[in-house]
Amino acid sequence: MLSARSLFQEILDNDDSFQLFCSVAAGGESQGGWENGRIAALVPDTMRDLAPKITRHGADEDKHGRLFRALLRKRGLEEIDVPLALDYTLLLEHAGIGLPHSRLRADTALSEEDILIYLAHSRVTEQRAADQMDMLVTHFGDHPEAGKPIRMICQDEENHLAYCHEELLRLAALGHGRTIQRVLHECARVEIGVYRDVSLAVMDRMGHLLGWSRPKSVLLAGGIRLMYLYERLGGWRKMVTLSMPERRGALNGPATAA
Repeated sequence: MLSARSLFQEILDNDDSFQLFCSVAAGGESQGGWENGRIAALVPDTMRDLAPKITRHGADEDKHGRLFRALLRKRGLEEIDVPLALDYTLLLEHAGIGLPHSRLRADTALSEEDILIYLAHSRVTEQRAADQMDMLVTHFGDHPEAGKPIRMICQDEENHLAYCHEELLRLAALGHGRTIQRVLHECARVEIGVYRDVSLAVMDRMGHLLGWSRPKSVLLAGGIRLMYLYERLGGWRKMVTLSMPERRGALNGPATAA
């Protein structure tokens, strides 16, 4: 029977697919760590209170990258280059979502609107990350090799999502509500398309590595397209709603050790 658990078990059991999975994840997390680090350094003076939380966010992302690389080393595998078609974070930037890297490489302070864009982008992408990690914990939280890192990353992603909700609601109360909603909607509508394309590319590559039959590959691709259709018709709204989280101050204090 084809299920999320059986699919990921197949990926985890094969060195080549496991190498690709961890390399994609490590690259994305490290990219997020760099982005957050640069944003923290360029926060405008009017929002300097956010800098420690953004720094913590970046430190968590860096830690996740190290955890995925540690899983590779444990199997005697090396990180491999990730093709552009599989690079979720870079494709989002190319689609105009978030802050462009050219802006982050400059030494000019960001604007308040830049920080709103960053937080709204994070709210959408962290929802995706939290949902994915929650699914992995459900099926593999007790896995002898990957279980502990997955549980740790899942908890961090939940903290990141709570932080985004809390800060966006605080800024909305200060008069930025319309801008926040506009950016959230723009980001969510683009993200679901990028996620679909990356998912199809990843599954295609996994299919080659694992020798999947054509019917199996077609079925999985169809499932990805159906999920996209659901999100396009209304599922995207989950990514743009804001509610005060139970975890307040989720990113206060230093990052936990890997």
